[in-house]
Formats: sequence, C-alpha cells, structure tokens
Amino acid sequence: MRDVMGWFSKQLIDVIEWEEQPGQLAWRVPMEDNEIQYGAHLTVRDGQHAIFLDNGKLADSFDPGLFKLDTQNLPIITSLENWAKGFESPFKSDVTFFSTREITGLKWGTAQPITVRDPEFGAIRIRAFGTYSFRIGDVEQFYRTTFANLAELWINDIEPQMRSIIATSLAATLGSSDAAFLDLAADQQKLSGLLRQAADNATDQWGISIPTLFVESLSLPEKVQEAIDSGSSMRALGDLGQYARFKAADTLDEAAAASGGAAGAGAGVAAAMALGQVMNGGLMGAGAVAAQPAIGGPAPQQVDPLEMIEKLHKLHVAGALSEEEFAAKKAELLARLG
Repeated sequence: MRDVMGWFSKQLIDVIEWEEQPGQLAWRVPMEDNEIQYGAHLTVRDGQHAIFLDNGKLADSFDPGLFKLDTQNLPIITSLENWAKGFESPFKSDVTFFSTREITGLKWGTAQPITVRDPEFGAIRIRAFGTYSFRIGDVEQFYRTTFANLAELWINDIEPQMRSIIATSLAATLGSSDAAFLDLAADQQKLSGLLRQAADNATDQWGISIPTLFVESLSLPEKVQEAIDSGSSMRALGDLGQYARFKAADTLDEAAAASGGAAGAGAGVAAAMALGQVMNGGLMGAGAVAAQPAIGGPAPQQVDPLEMIEKLHKLHVAGALSEEEFAAKKAELLARLG
C-alpha cells in the first residue's frame, strides 16, 4: 500500500521545454521524484540543444525541434531500459538544456602586464584589451568537462576562465612571434586573428569555440612609451643643417609677427644665430666638438655640456626649441657629465 501511495505522489511530466533567462548558459530540468510520461512532448528551441542521461551517462540528444518521446525518438534510452515492444510506461531520466547561441560583446583584458621578449626593445611588459565572443560548439564535450552535475550554469560563471585563457594565449602568441611590438601594434587585425586561433585551440578541449576576438588596445608601460616618443622626436629632426635653417626661418617669422617691426625681427635673428651656433657645435652627436678650424690651426675644443644647456635654454625661451626638444637634449648633455 505504501508503494502504491508513493507512486501516486509522483508527478508525470508531459511537456519538457526551457525558457532560458538572459545570461543563462545551461539548465538541468528538476526531475527529483518525477518521471517523464511516455509520449510526452519535448520542445527544443532554436539556439538550444537537449541531452538525456540515464544513470549519469549520456544517452540521447536532440537538436532544435518538437519531439514526441517514445521508443522511436528515444532509441538509446529504450535499449537501456529494456522496454518491450509496445510497452508504454513512464520513465526516469535526467534532461539538460544548453544554449548554443553565440555569446557576443564580451570584454577581455590583461589583469597584469605580460612580459615578453621583443627583438627591438628586449624584455618588455605589454597590456592589451579587446572584445570576444564564444559559443558551445560540442555540447557533449562541454557537458563532460564543464557542466557535469551542476543544476545550471550562467555566462558570468565561465567568463573569468575565458579571460584567463585569452591572456595566456596572448602571452604564447607574442612569445612565439618574431615580429616587433611596433609591427604588431600597427597590424592589430593580424594579431587579432592569431590570438583568436590560439584561444580557440585552447578552449576546444572544453567543447567551446571562439568565433570572434579583437585586439582593440595594445600598449607599453608609460616610461617605455615616453622613451619611444623621445626617440621618435630625435629621428624626426633628420638633417641637422636643414633643421637649423628651418628653425631660424620659423623664428624670424614668429618674432616679426609678434612684434610687427625690426625689434622683433632682431630678436629672431639673435635666436636663429644662437641656434646655428649650437647646431654647428655638433650638439646632436655624442662626443661633439666645436667647428673644425682651418688646417694648421689650434686643436678643436671639446664642447662644454653646461654651456650648451645654457644656450639651449635661451633658444627654448626664445621659442626656437619646443619643451620636448629642450628636455631631450638637456637629458643627453647631462648624461655626458656622469
């Protein structure tokens, strides 16, 4: 009598479906003390996949569609349950739904700078940020490796692991590349493709695929970037003689425009002459010397760095040198005193 009452207390499920919530990745149908009615209807919506488990083992799986659960649509479970032909009875099984849609608009970034060896700069630390998407590509593999006995799984639960995988893949990609950082930063589309492939290979073991991944920002530490900027400024000077003539003409124009008369032009001429003296004195070269004397004349004199700094300061005040140019040359001259 007790067994009969227990059987009647069970609920027979005749409709199985999943109305997934935003951000939900997988959901196990609550089946405790319940059995599925033979001939029940299973609804698997677009972007979903359902699997049936018998005693914890994967039995049948269903792509999107409407199914009547009988011996025809449940061949594996039918075999496991040893149903006789035409025997219609409720059955016990675990049912889990998975979202197979592409999850887009996710952010990734390096929590800490990644140290890599660069062919130009040596060991450098790189930060990177971007976006990516992922989807469950192999439902059965994902169930075995990730979902297992969980009741449900949300995107937020798996995002930290995805970001870690991408960061690790970035370090491997940069470490195995012979390309310099500046070349990679200039072609972020190529780097994005390499990183996506590396991350996709890494997540394949969990049944996850990464359809898209973009590198939106690739940067160096601030001090390294400042050094690159200083080097770029120096290389941009090009021919020193041409640069001196350009600055002289530019100073004359600015002084005349500011004063509107001969006094302003005179100040500009003075600044231009001083700039010419500095340039002719070999300021831009290491171990610079004064202008070469005529043959048989006195030996060339070494340039006094402090004197050069004073001249540079006058040029900076006169507007012939920018703040960045003055700071760069001042640092170079002070280094000679060390």
